[in-house]
Amino acid sequence: MNQILDGIDSVVTAISGVLYMPWVPLLLLAAGLFFTFRSKFIQIRLLGESFRVVSEKPKTKGSISSFGALMISTASRVGTGNIVGVSTAICLGGYGAVFWMWVTAILGGASAFVESTLAQIYKRKNKDGSSYGGPSYYMETALRQRWLGVVFAIIIILTYAVGYNMLASYNLQSAFAGFSFYGDHSPFLIGLILAVLFAACVLGGAHRLTKVTGTLVPIMGVLYVVIALVVVLMHLNLVPTVFQNIFASAFDFPAIFGGFAGSCMMEGIKRGLYSNEAGMGSAPNAAATAGVSHPVKQGLVQMLSVFIDTILICSATALMCLCSGVEPTAEAAGAPYVQAALQNALGDFGPVFIAISMALFAFTTLIGNYYYCEGCLRFIFKKTPSQTFMTVFRIIAAVIVLLGAVISMQLAWDTADLFQALMVVINIPVILILGRTAIKALKDYTEQRKAGKNPEFKAANIGLKEKTDYWN
Repeated sequence: MNQILDGIDSVVTAISGVLYMPWVPLLLLAAGLFFTFRSKFIQIRLLGESFRVVSEKPKTKGSISSFGALMISTASRVGTGNIVGVSTAICLGGYGAVFWMWVTAILGGASAFVESTLAQIYKRKNKDGSSYGGPSYYMETALRQRWLGVVFAIIIILTYAVGYNMLASYNLQSAFAGFSFYGDHSPFLIGLILAVLFAACVLGGAHRLTKVTGTLVPIMGVLYVVIALVVVLMHLNLVPTVFQNIFASAFDFPAIFGGFAGSCMMEGIKRGLYSNEAGMGSAPNAAATAGVSHPVKQGLVQMLSVFIDTILICSATALMCLCSGVEPTAEAAGAPYVQAALQNALGDFGPVFIAISMALFAFTTLIGNYYYCEGCLRFIFKKTPSQTFMTVFRIIAAVIVLLGAVISMQLAWDTADLFQALMVVINIPVILILGRTAIKALKDYTEQRKAGKNPEFKAANIGLKEKTDYWN
C-alpha cells in the first residue's frame, strides 16, 4: 500500500513541479499586479467602502445578503490553512514565507475583486428568485466556451472533494499526534469518526450538527485571534526581531533562487493561495449567491474576505508562533509547531486549544468544500443529478475523508497543491481576458457613488452585449 501511495505522490509531485515552476507564481503575481494598477489600487482605495457595503441588506427578499455571502466564502477560506498552512510555510520556507503570504493576499485582493464581480454579472436565477453562478458560468456566457466551464467544474470537484478534504482530514488527525493516547491506529480511528460525521451531514441526517459547528466556528475564530494576540503581547520584546527576520529572509534572493522549489517565496505563495484562495475561482461561487444592487459590491466584499483571512488571521498565527520562542523546524511542520508554540507560552492548555480549534475548523471546512462540489455537478449535468448519483457521490466523498487521515503529510499537501494549481492556470487567464468588464463595472460604481447615489447596475451602462439573468 505504501509503495502505491509513494508512486502516486511521485507523479503528483512531478506534475505539480511543472505547474509551480514558474506558471502558478507568475500568473498569480502578474494578474495581481495588473488588476491592482487597472483598478487604481482598489485594495487600499476602497477598503473602507468594502466595510460599508458588507452591512447592506439584500436587494430582494429571500436573497442572501452581502454579509451572508462573505460568511460562506470566509468559512471556506478560514480553516486549517490558517493554522497548519501558515505553520508549514514557516517550517519549510523560513521566516520570509510570511512576507510572501502577505504579498499573495494584497495582490490577490484585486484578483478576488475581479473574479467575484464577474460572477455577479453573469450569475443565473433560480425559480425561487435566488441566484447562483461562478467561474464556469462566466466561461460559458462571456467566453462562450461551455467545455472549459465543464473542465473547470470537474477540477473544482477534484480540488475540494479530494485535495482539500483529504488535507483537512490529515491536518485534523495530526493535531492529536502529541497526546499520550495517540497510537499507530489513531489516524484511521480519527479519520473514521470524521468520515462518519461528514457522511451523516451530507446525506441529510445531521443538519443540527452542521448548524452548531457553523455557529461555533466564528466564535472560535475570534477566540483564536485573541489568544494569538495574548501570546504576542507576552513576548512583545521579540516582535521587532521577528519582523526584521521576516523581511531579511523574504529578500534573501540568492537563497530563494538557489532552491526555488522549497524557498520562502514558493512556500509563502503556495500556502497563501491555500489559505485565501484569491484568483483560484472558488469564492466567486459564493459571491454569485448574494442579492446586491451592483456587482461591484460583492467584488468588494470578497476582497475584504481575503484581507480578513490572510492579513488578520494568518498573520495572527505567524506572529504567535514566531514570538513564542520556539524555533521552526521541518520536522515540526504543521500542527505540531503551532502546538509547541502555544504550549511554550500557555502550558498544557495550548495544545488542547489547538486540537479543539482544528476539529471545528476542519469539520466545517469539509462541509463547505463539499457544497461547492454540488453546485459544480449541477453545472456539468445542466440540472441537479439523480438522488442515486448524489448518494454514491456523497459516500465516495466520505471515503476520501477517511483516506486523507491515513496518507502521508507529503501526499496530502502535494495533492492539494496540484489541484489548486490547475484551478489557477485556468481561472487567471480567463479573468485576464474578461477583466475589462469588471473594471468598467467598477468605473460605473464609483461614478454613481460620487454622484451621491446608491449604485444600481444595468448591463447597458457598460456596453455589455451578453444577455444576463439580472442586469438587462
